[in-house]
Amino acid sequence: MTRAPSAAHDKPPGPAPPDAPGVVRRRITVRGTVQGVGFRPFVHGLAQELGLSGHVGNTADGVVAEVEGDAAGVETFLGRLITHAPPPASLASVTHRRVPALGSQGFTIRPSRPGRGHTRLPPDTAVCAPCLRELTDPRDRRYRHPFITCTHCGPRFTIVTALPYDRATTTMAAFPLCARCAGEYADPGDRRFHAQPVACPGCGPRLRLAHCGPPREGDAAVAGARELLARGAIVAVKGLGGYHLACDATDPAVVARLRAAKERDGKPFAVMAADLATARTLAPLSEPAARLLTGPRAPAVLLRRDPAHGPGTPLADAVCPGSPDIAVLLPYTPVHRLLFALPGDPPGPELLVMTSANRSGAPIVTDDTEAQELLDGGLADARLWHDRPVHAPCDDSVVRVRADGTDVPVRRSRGYVPEPLPLPFDVPESLAAGGDLKNVFCLARGRQAWLSQHIGDLGDRATEAALTRAAGHLGALTGIRPRLLAADRHPGYRSTAWAREHARGRPLHLVQHHHAHIASAMADAGLDGSAPVIGIAFDGTGYGDDGAVWGGEALLADYDGYRRLAHLAYVPLPGGDAAVRNPCRMALSHLRAAGLEWDTGLPCVSACTERERRLLAGQLDRQVACVPTSSMGRLFDAVSSLLGLCHRAGHEAQAAVALEACAAPAMTGCGQPYAFAVRPGEDGGPALVDPAPVLRAAVADLRAGTAAAVVAARFHHAVAAAVVSVCRAAGRSTGVWTVALSGGVFANALLEDACTDALRGSGFTVVRHHRVPCGDGGLALGQVLIASRARERGPSSGDREGAAHVPGSARQGGRH
Repeated sequence: MTRAPSAAHDKPPGPAPPDAPGVVRRRITVRGTVQGVGFRPFVHGLAQELGLSGHVGNTADGVVAEVEGDAAGVETFLGRLITHAPPPASLASVTHRRVPALGSQGFTIRPSRPGRGHTRLPPDTAVCAPCLRELTDPRDRRYRHPFITCTHCGPRFTIVTALPYDRATTTMAAFPLCARCAGEYADPGDRRFHAQPVACPGCGPRLRLAHCGPPREGDAAVAGARELLARGAIVAVKGLGGYHLACDATDPAVVARLRAAKERDGKPFAVMAADLATARTLAPLSEPAARLLTGPRAPAVLLRRDPAHGPGTPLADAVCPGSPDIAVLLPYTPVHRLLFALPGDPPGPELLVMTSANRSGAPIVTDDTEAQELLDGGLADARLWHDRPVHAPCDDSVVRVRADGTDVPVRRSRGYVPEPLPLPFDVPESLAAGGDLKNVFCLARGRQAWLSQHIGDLGDRATEAALTRAAGHLGALTGIRPRLLAADRHPGYRSTAWAREHARGRPLHLVQHHHAHIASAMADAGLDGSAPVIGIAFDGTGYGDDGAVWGGEALLADYDGYRRLAHLAYVPLPGGDAAVRNPCRMALSHLRAAGLEWDTGLPCVSACTERERRLLAGQLDRQVACVPTSSMGRLFDAVSSLLGLCHRAGHEAQAAVALEACAAPAMTGCGQPYAFAVRPGEDGGPALVDPAPVLRAAVADLRAGTAAAVVAARFHHAVAAAVVSVCRAAGRSTGVWTVALSGGVFANALLEDACTDALRGSGFTVVRHHRVPCGDGGLALGQVLIASRARERGPSSGDREGAAHVPGSARQGGRH
C-alpha cells in the first residue's frame, strides 16, 4: 500500500472554526484507490473502535468522512487511517479540516454521491485465500459458489459502469441481495460489508453449460465442462474480462484443432495450470515468478524453457511452437478453480490452454450472444457461461521476470488496469491514442496517467469500436475530459486517424514513434527530463522524419525533442508488409545489401521459389515498392530466416522469437561474436551501423557447419556490442552517460540482458522498463508527456513536434 504518513496533517490554508470544549470534528477527504477495497467498512470499524461519531461515504472525488469525538481519539483516527488502511487500498492524499461539532451520535455509511471526480478504482483481483477456503468447505453456504467474492477480491474494473463504486453502478445491479447476503453486506464486522459483487447461490448469477446435450446449470455445468475438456473438446469459458477458449493442453489433436479454428498459425497459447506444483513441472519457477502467479494480480508469467528441467508434463507441441517461453497462469477465479475439480470430483485435465475467445485479430468476446455465434460457427464445442455482464473487456496480463528478479509487463491489462502511473511533471487533461499494434491508449491529468487495458491490433472496425468504448469507460472512471490529444506521426496509422476523428477541434499533437518509446522508458524510470538520455529504440516499424521506416535508432532525447545519433544502415523493405510476413524476402534483401550471392545452399534462399527470387530481384533492381528501412526487428527476421528457423511469419515477431529460442542455450561460451561496422555519418549526420560484416560472418559460419544456436548467439552478442560502441561515442560527444532501452525488440530477454550487462560494464546507467511494456503497449505514455511539453512551447510547435529540436541540456553535458 502506498502511504504518506504526513498526509493526515495536510491541512488547507485558511481560518478554522473553534472546537467545542472537549469535542472536535474533522471533515476528511481521502483520494486514491479507496473504492471497491473495503475502505468505508474500515473507516466505520475504526470510528466505532475509537468511540467516534459521524459518517463516511463514497463520492466521485474519493471517500469523504466526518468524525467527531474527543481530540485524542480523533487524532488517533487520523493517524491510523493511513497506517492501518486495508491492503488493497492505495492512498494518494488525505486532507482534513475542522468543522463545527454537531453533537452527533453513532457512525453511519451514507449513500454515495455521483459526480465527476478524481477517485481511483482498483483492478480486478484473483480470488483470495479466505474465499477459496469457503469455496472448498462443504459446511459453508458458499461451497462451490462460482461467484464467491469479498471486499478483498473479485471483479471491479470489468463490472463497474460509473463512479461512485456502488452495486447500482455495476453489472451486479440486476441481482438483488437475498436476506442473508444483505445482512452480511450491512454488517460492519463481516468481510463482505459493502462488498458490491457479493452474492450467493440463492441470489447471484447463474453458471450454465450450453452444448449439444441437455442444458446444465451450477455444479452440473462445471462438471459437464470438465468432462468435455477431458474428452478433447474446446470449451468457451466466460471469465472476468471476457471469454476464453479452453482445451486440454496435453492433447495434440485438440490443440491443433483450436489453432486452426482461431486461425492462429504458430502464435503461442497461454497455459493455465491447476496449481503451483503443476506449473513447476513445465519449467523452472523462481520465487519472484511464483509470487506473481499466486498474488492478487495473477498475470500470465513467461517461464523460460529448460531442456535440463526434466520430463515434466508433456505439453502438446502446438501449444507454443518455436517459443523459448511458456506463458503460465494459475486459476484466478472461482470458476477456474472449480473447473480443475475439488477433492472428490471426477478428475479433468491439469493443464488447459487458455486463450482469448476470438478469431485472429478481433477483440476479446464479452457478449453472450456473440459467444454463442462463435459456438455455432465451430470455434468451440460448448460454452460455460453466466449471466453477469462484462462491462469492460480485459485480456490477461503477461509478465516477464528478469534474471535479477525484477519483473516487467509484456502486456499490461487485467490485474493492473486501471491503476494510475506517476508522471514526472504536471500535464493537462490529455488523451494519447498509442499505436496500431498492441494498442493501449492513455489518459492523463496532473501527475498521473492511466494506461488502458490491452485493446489489440487496430486492424478492423470491431477493434476500433472497442477502443472508442474503452476510452469512454476509462474517461468516466477518471473524470478526465481531454483538452489535448496525441497520436503517432505515421500518416497511415488507424490510431492516428481515430485521434483526428475524435479531436473535434481540440489540439492534436503528432509524436515520432521512437521518441515516444524513449519518453515512455524515461517516465517509467521517473526521470523528469532535466537531463537527456541516449535512447536505444529497437522495433519493427516506426515512421521516420525522412519518410523511411525506422526501427534501429540511437537518439539523444528528452521530453522536448530528440536528435538522431546513429541508426542501422538502410536496406530496402521489398513490398512493405509483404516483407514483414515473409522473413525470407527480408533475408534476401539484407544479403544483397551486404554483397552476398543468393546461394540456394542458404536456407533463406531455398525457401523462396525461383519465380519469387526472380520477381524480388527485379523489384530490388528497380526499387519498386522498396521503402528504405533501418528496422532492427526486420534484421532479426532476416537472420532467423538465414538460419532456417522461420521463413513465413504467421504472427508478429514469430521469426525473432524463434531466433531468441535458438540462441538461448548457446549464449554462454559461443566464442567470438560478430561485429557490426559503425561508420560516421555524412556531413555530421547520424552514424551508420552496418550489418553487412555480421551477415558475411554468419554465412561463413553456416557454410563451415557451425551450429545454428552458436550463430544466433553470436548475432545477439554482436547487437549488444554495437549498442555499446554507439553509446560510447555518444557519451564522449555529449557528456551523457544514461542509456534508455525501449521498443518491442527488447522484449527479447537475451538481448535486453546482454545490452544491459555490457552497458553497465562500460560505466553507463541503464534505464529499462518496469511498469509499462517496452513495446507499443507503452507507447501512449511517452506520447502524453511529449505532447504536453510541446503544448507548453506554444502554437509554433504546430501539429508536428520539433524533430530537429536538440535537447537543451544535451549541450551542457554532465555524467549522471
